[in-house]
Amino acid sequence: MPSSAGRDSPVRARRRGLLVGAALVVAAGLVTHFVGSGPIADLAGDALYAVMIYLVLAIAFPRAAFWVVGVTALALCTLIECFQLTGLPGLWAESFWPVRFVLGVGFDARDLAAYALGAGVTTLVDVAASRRRRARA
Repeated sequence: MPSSAGRDSPVRARRRGLLVGAALVVAAGLVTHFVGSGPIADLAGDALYAVMIYLVLAIAFPRAAFWVVGVTALALCTLIECFQLTGLPGLWAESFWPVRFVLGVGFDARDLAAYALGAGVTTLVDVAASRRRRARA
């Protein structure tokens, strides 16, 4: 009886790589948050947030088109940023501080540019990595 492991190995390999990337992005984001300060650290943190959203989507949907994952990541980041206008994330963060990392607490239109940068660069890197993997195969 043939094993399904061989058939799914490219997807599993992709997910493993994405998980490693996600762990590195979380570490970089935490360092940026706790050590960095100023507008550069803020821009980097927001871009890393979009990278993380991209990676989570790509892990969940490893066969989705790269551009779909990138556009969806940007749309989700934009929706979350706009949700901050309601004031609810700030309220929730007062009771449970980790909400601050997931939803943020205050709307800043500049964050939208950082999200576009993060999602766009990650999409391009993912496309390039995929082409490289196919060339080696």
